[in-house]
Amino acid sequence: MSGAADNGRDQRVVVVTGANRGIGRAIAERFVAAGEKVATIYRSGDLPEGVFGAVADMRDSAAVDTAFASIEAELGPVQVLVANAGVTKDTLLMRMSDEDFADVLDVNLTGTFRCVRRVTKNMVRGRYGRIVLISSVVGLYGSPGQVNYASSKAALVGMARSVTRELGGRGITCNVVAPGYIDTAMTQALPEATQEKYRAAIPAGRFAQPEEVAAAVEFVASDDAAYISGAVIPVDGGLGMGH
Repeated sequence: MSGAADNGRDQRVVVVTGANRGIGRAIAERFVAAGEKVATIYRSGDLPEGVFGAVADMRDSAAVDTAFASIEAELGPVQVLVANAGVTKDTLLMRMSDEDFADVLDVNLTGTFRCVRRVTKNMVRGRYGRIVLISSVVGLYGSPGQVNYASSKAALVGMARSVTRELGGRGITCNVVAPGYIDTAMTQALPEATQEKYRAAIPAGRFAQPEEVAAAVEFVASDDAAYISGAVIPVDGGLGMGH
């Protein structure tokens, strides 16, 4: 599903935050393959071929604004935002510090807000925009040791639905993609017994490939999905089933 080819639309400028690894990298690569002009805001690491990078910390509003300004100067106004950058600081509730909780929300939730706020100004002017927030099955399903992470990811649903109600009449959609367990370096590092336990809970019986998440993101960012907004699209092999 190529957004670049939808209805004869020219190349769009797509920003995928955190495209240096994992799901974000797969999403960026898919948009590059579709012929879009792709950029990322990231902190460190190497980037996929064809992706323009701007370094910034999601916790710093001024740095985020500067990063978007450099992307706009290089590629033009942003039409598609995929807010993917996130962190974890997992620990059990009774051991979780104020800083552990606040830091995760500052990146995952407030950092996403900073990006959405910045791109919607031009989207409103152009009366076109696609915003995709990368949440997690954990945001709706819950997970021990992840009160901070789950809270940050659940809140993205309220953000997407509020943006939809504010800006839905301006040709802008805002949706949530909620991945389950993905086959990345993080899951591969888990003990085999832990991996088997996780797989046993998934009706599909396997972890997802990052490319499967990227496919869902590409669809909701396409013009074929112009009438889908405020939705939560799980890519979890049936684990959450709408929770």
